[in-house]
Amino acid sequence: MHTVRSAMKDTSMNNQVAVVTGAAGGIGSAICRRLAVAGAKVVLADIKAPAEIQSLADTLIGKGHLVSQTFVDDSTSCNRLANRLTEVFGSLDLLVNCAGITTPINHDDLESLTDEWIDRIFRVNWRGAFSMIRAMRPLLEKRDHSTVINISSIAGVTGVGSNVAYCASKAALDSMTRSLGRALAPKIRVVSVSPGWVLGDYAKRFDPAYIQAQTEATPLKRLATPEDVAETVWTIHTKLTLMTGNIVPVDGGRPLGV
Repeated sequence: MHTVRSAMKDTSMNNQVAVVTGAAGGIGSAICRRLAVAGAKVVLADIKAPAEIQSLADTLIGKGHLVSQTFVDDSTSCNRLANRLTEVFGSLDLLVNCAGITTPINHDDLESLTDEWIDRIFRVNWRGAFSMIRAMRPLLEKRDHSTVINISSIAGVTGVGSNVAYCASKAALDSMTRSLGRALAPKIRVVSVSPGWVLGDYAKRFDPAYIQAQTEATPLKRLATPEDVAETVWTIHTKLTLMTGNIVPVDGGRPLGV
């Protein structure tokens, strides 16, 4: 079984502050763990109750982590978090927009993709990320080299995903990454991390035979793990510092398959 490199504690993010939305999810929690290993103070933002988020925070390496029940589709909630971070930390080094929603709907089933679902998906997946960037911009600009990483999906490029609106929302997220990569430079870099299938709770909802078929159709013959995504986030922020406006796939080459 493939594993990412050992998460031995390093110092690449010592004295840095990182916000992760959707922190309690499978990918979000892996990102929180990786950033904490690097020495960051991690702010875990999620719609779940604070006690539930705190249970994850308590498992992280290091001290100074914070939890926040934050609703990314509510600008007041985003601004409230920004005000708290201003008081506690005064600046921000990394924002990871990982919060997102979807629901499985066949692409040819236009009636089941209701207006309500379309609005909800775009409100969280696109406007939520934009609202967080808007709220955190003053904090990010207080650092010389800060980063925004939007967790997107190869569905935004391939048009293959859980439903039509989800694919479109990720394409919009990638477009925003390009726009803000230009608009917020040189103080803030903006990059999309674009996974394919990621092993976890969502993948478990599907027939194992279907997941196996996806694996076989992937040139590298394995699907991504949450740790793969987390390692990519860390690498972009700490190592790939000449990158902005880019869409970085984490998919094992899946679009190259059949």
